[in-house]
Amino acid sequence: MAVAELVSKCLQARDMAYCPYSRFPVGAAILTSGGTIITGCNVENASYGLTVCAERTAIQRAVAEGHRSFTAIAVTCDIQDSFVGPCGACRQVLMEFGSEWDIYLTKPDGSYKKTSLKELLPLAFSPAHLRADMVVKL
Repeated sequence: MAVAELVSKCLQARDMAYCPYSRFPVGAAILTSGGTIITGCNVENASYGLTVCAERTAIQRAVAEGHRSFTAIAVTCDIQDSFVGPCGACRQVLMEFGSEWDIYLTKPDGSYKKTSLKELLPLAFSPAHLRADMVVKL
């Protein structure tokens, strides 16, 4: 998989965003370990707390299609002069599926900056913290 394809798919997904309130479209494209690309966009709701980010939309679509292992995600929005990363909630959702993600923060012109989930979410809480032998018995 070329990074260019992942970046292109996240840019296309951004164009599908439903964001009548914030007017802040976001697109994401996830690469599964099997090589499939799954996209997502933000979907807003008049009850703001029910809004779903692009990254979580992509994860939910991927899981619904049977995928559980991922290697990379590209994320974009309309901000042209800086690279913007996933929000904290999305970082935590990505961590649910492993810490070894490459993350491509993408500008509208297709330029990107590669980072990692470990870098964006240091000292993360993860499923490993819930292992039975680590849970304190009361």
